[in-house]
Amino acid sequence: MNQFYYVYILVSLKDKDFYIGYTDDLKDRMARHNNGEVQSTKNRTPLKLVYYEACLNQNDAVKREKYLKTTWGKRYVNNRLESYFKRQI
Repeated sequence: MNQFYYVYILVSLKDKDFYIGYTDDLKDRMARHNNGEVQSTKNRTPLKLVYYEACLNQNDAVKREKYLKTTWGKRYVNNRLESYFKRQI
C-alpha cells in the first residue's frame, strides 16, 4: 500500500484567512489543528478543510505546499476555489 502525503488548505472560521500545510495523516492533523495543538493556527480555530491534494512522495508534497504559498500559488487557489468563495458571499 502506498503512503500518501497531503497538501491541504484550511480556512479559519474566526478570521476567514487560509492556512496551507502538508501531512501524512490528514485526519489526525485536522484534529490537532482544531484542538489548538498547532502553534500557527491555535488562535484561529475553528478551522475548516476546504481543499487537499494527495502526493505519493513527501518531497513533491513539500514543493507543492511551498508553491501554493507563493503569489502564483495563491492565484491558483483562488481560481480553484472560486465556487467556494461565491457561496461564502
